[in-house]
Amino acid sequence: MTAPTAAAPRVRALAHPHPRRPERTPRRPHPVGELTPRHPRAACAPVRTERSQLAARFAHRLVEVLTGHRPAGQLQRHTTLPGYQQLTALVRTGPLRPRGHLTPHRLGRVYDSAPTPRALEVCVRVEFGPRHHMVAFRLEQHRRTDQWQCTAVEAR
Repeated sequence: MTAPTAAAPRVRALAHPHPRRPERTPRRPHPVGELTPRHPRAACAPVRTERSQLAARFAHRLVEVLTGHRPAGQLQRHTTLPGYQQLTALVRTGPLRPRGHLTPHRLGRVYDSAPTPRALEVCVRVEFGPRHHMVAFRLEQHRRTDQWQCTAVEAR
């Protein structure tokens, strides 16, 4: 005689083999002229206005004068008399001028603010390898000619 067999467990089939995915919202097209940043930090980058570009160009030339790569006379027409006197005093004392030979330098980010519509106050970090210096200056727009002129310079 044979032993009684147990009944196989009963398996129920699913109603649908794959659960339904939620509906996706359609992507909105980009308006003309609006670009998405290609790099995550690009979304956080400051907007470069005409004034901040002016500040960056002048900072580059000013640091070249202070490090001895450019003569101070090249900035004379872009400074007021008190600003030029401060600049030449800084060139003589040389907080950014290395003794003996010219060393390469690198400018950090240029920070600018506009306390008035006709003035810019700018600060830039200058790196000489492991050493760092700060340069600050003020640009003001001339009343008659609308030319930007450096009115004050400091370097540490």
